Amino acid sequence: MLQFGAVTNPLDNYNSYGELTGTGTNGGLIVFISNVLKFVTVAAGLMALINLVIAGFTYISAGSDTKKTAEAWSKIYMSLIGLVLIVGAYAIAAILGLLLFGNTSAILSPEIYGPGE
Repeated sequence: MLQFGAVTNPLDNYNSYGELTGTGTNGGLIVFISNVLKFVTVAAGLMALINLVIAGFTYISAGSDTKKTAEAWSKIYMSLIGLVLIVGAYAIAAILGLLLFGNTSAILSPEIYGPGE
């Protein structure tokens, strides 16, 4: 087969966590923890949404049963409180980052400098 030029693996320019080498960006643990936090936030949001939908169906199907209605409202309140806590945690982290470091993403996306930087 005729080949023109060298074929290199494009992944050779990236480190083990998918960051372009030589760019000076944070790597490893900080990016991993950031991705875990994003995943947990999305999972918690989806869980709250599913719980809210199930509580809504329970409320609709409760009819005149006061026990089921109270149980549905309890689930609805807990789902809404969970959503408020998720959003509030990010808001508090951004406010503290702005007050302490002058950057809203200082706590949410920290930069750690090594000896040579």
